[in-house]
Formats: sequence, structure tokens, C-alpha cells
Amino acid sequence: MKALTEPEIRNSFINCSKGEAKRLAVPRDLDHLPWDDLDFLGWRDPGAPDRSYLVTERDGRLVGVTLRFPSSQRGFLHRSMCSLCLTTHRGGGVSLMTARKAGPAGREGNSVGLYMCTDLDCSLYVRGKKLPDSGARFEESLTPAEQIARTEGNLKAFLDKLYA
Repeated sequence: MKALTEPEIRNSFINCSKGEAKRLAVPRDLDHLPWDDLDFLGWRDPGAPDRSYLVTERDGRLVGVTLRFPSSQRGFLHRSMCSLCLTTHRGGGVSLMTARKAGPAGREGNSVGLYMCTDLDCSLYVRGKKLPDSGARFEESLTPAEQIARTEGNLKAFLDKLYA
């Protein structure tokens, strides 16, 4: 992913108003992020524990999505799998993230959900740059490049549902 600026990030959101996009918390460490290892930029809102944001490229343009997830977390022994990168986590490491649909459907309250890594570090898990709390990912027969392509495809399918 190419490095993004704060204005680019704020202008990319498709499922919130321009005022909401102007007020949301953007990461302060944009200059220090591992952009070459990211398929998308994802972060949690430090001031709103039930909100996260995701920005990626889709059909040659930036697309930002506001996400919500329940603040209650599962028990320590419970394991869940991220639907994007297929990484398993214990406890609250995976959350059902919901996004309001773009356009009129979103204004009517329609939304789409997907189980995702709560920290939104899917790109780093797939590349082996970060390990889940459980210590490892499942061994796969796919190459890292194929796993990255699968993650990108899963993200594209989720974004497509926001426009449907």
C-alpha cells in the first residue's frame, strides 16, 4: 500500500458524513507505519472503544470504512478466526465488525458485518511480521503471496457488499 496522508484518509470514507470523517481520530504515526507490508490501513479509535476504521484501495481509488464492534469480549479460552486473513485468536482477538452500507441503504440503517482481527493487523499476520497472542498461525499449503491474495480478495468481497 502506498503511504497516505491525513487529508487522503479523511476524504476516502464512503459510509459516514463529511463532518464525521473530519472528526474521526486518524493515526498520528502515519510516517512510521510499515506501508510496504500493508494491504489496508486499519486502526481502532482510542476515544471510542467500539469503533475502528479501515482504508484501502478499490478500483483505483481510496475507500474508507467506519466499523463498529461490540465492546464485550469473549472468554480467554474461546478461539475465533478472522474471515479476512484466517488467523485464529483467543478471547477478544476477533470481533464482528459491522459497517453501515454506502449511500441510501446506509442512511436507512442497513449494514454488513464480518469477523475480523480486532487489532486490524491482518496484513502483518499474513506476512509473519506479527504473531497472534496464541503464538502462531495454522500451517498452510498456500504460499505467502497466495495468502496475501486471498486476504485481499476477502476484503474486496466485504467492500463490494457495502455498495450492494
